Amino acid sequence: MIRVRFAPSPTGMFHVGSARAALFNWALAEQSGGRFILRIEDTDATRNRPEWTEGIISALAWIGINGDNPVFEGPYFQSAYEPQHREAVAKLLADGKAYHCDCTREQVQARTGSEHRGYDGFCRGRGLTEGAVRFRTPDEGVTVVDDVIRGRVEFPNDAQEDFVVARSDGSPLYVLANAVDDITQRVTHVVRGEEHMPNAARQELLWPALGARPPVWAHTPVIVNEQRKKLSKRRDKVALESYREEGYLPEAMVNYLMLLGWGPGGDREIMPWSEMVPLFRLEDVISSNAFFDEKKLRAFNGEYIRALPLASFVARCEPWLEPGWDRETFAKVAELAQTRIALLSEITANVDFLFLEEPVFDQASWDKAMKNSAVEILTGYLARLETVDMDPESLKTALEEVGLEHGLKLGKAQAPVRVAITGRTVGLPLFESIEVLGRERSTDRLRAAVARLQG
Repeated sequence: MIRVRFAPSPTGMFHVGSARAALFNWALAEQSGGRFILRIEDTDATRNRPEWTEGIISALAWIGINGDNPVFEGPYFQSAYEPQHREAVAKLLADGKAYHCDCTREQVQARTGSEHRGYDGFCRGRGLTEGAVRFRTPDEGVTVVDDVIRGRVEFPNDAQEDFVVARSDGSPLYVLANAVDDITQRVTHVVRGEEHMPNAARQELLWPALGARPPVWAHTPVIVNEQRKKLSKRRDKVALESYREEGYLPEAMVNYLMLLGWGPGGDREIMPWSEMVPLFRLEDVISSNAFFDEKKLRAFNGEYIRALPLASFVARCEPWLEPGWDRETFAKVAELAQTRIALLSEITANVDFLFLEEPVFDQASWDKAMKNSAVEILTGYLARLETVDMDPESLKTALEEVGLEHGLKLGKAQAPVRVAITGRTVGLPLFESIEVLGRERSTDRLRAAVARLQG
């Protein structure tokens, strides 16, 4: 049985790169009927916070990774495995595959004459019983990591230092704890980011030293920004939670993240999870950097929003609607709004004019629309609006007539009317909006706009 794991540390917001890695593992587990293990690597007590753990679990659930699926196991916590970590250190020492070292970094630098060279093996034969514990790396040959995505990667052993696996207090370092946990949880495939490749070389040595066969390795490509630099939380929007709060749909995010380094073949990109899973192959993941294109993600999201059943769209918009806004009124314009937004959060600016006593004027829209013959257009339309039938076609015809009187086509004539009614130059179809807003409120807004222009 294929057993994969996703092992984040609870030290910050949930990175989109972590979400991509989790999805690749989830797809592999689902298609094989295997297991997906969620392991929280919580041994860094100085940086871990409970809310980050909760955030990881919540973010994973948002993209569909949770205990409702039988392939899911966990969450497990790395801190619970400390006895196994210490046992592993003791085994390495007893087998002569590790040794104690009391050298400081400054001492190593003084001996080697460089801060860039690794450890020089000074303590290998000293027979110390205290200090940090270093793994005894082979002096000759190469360590080979056969990676499903990157192919055969060789690490000359003479270039690898005797790396530390435990601190002087006996607490394990990541490279050992990670390997021990994977062995304990019978992980068969390790699918993670390319930045872990150096750890793979060390763990390729550790697994056999601990009496286990190394897993199948697969290191996914780096995700980069528009400048082709690795996504960084210091300069890029990388938190999955940020996208959720902006109104991205989880199914759109899942679809897009799966395509960062992998594709189902052909020209098709919009594809539900259920269709991607059977097609996913680690062998098809490319090794070159994957560009995170937020504009493309936004376009994906728009496609998914437009494909929602109307009732589902209305329900998805609920978090962005104010409690006092009339839901029946919203339902009347929901279908119109659904075709015009790419993010659920955009629904607010599209429909708020229906529920406010007066629209929130966007100053740039006002300045653009309210010039030249704006007063005449508003006054002329106001006169017709008091008697015209309140259906979109009649409302449109009335404004066309006003526009003709002033030598303007409909597009020009409706600009000041739209801003007077909605506060913005873009939004829902104007005449349907006026119909829903009603005659009295619409005429009140036209009068107020005229007064503002003349005042």
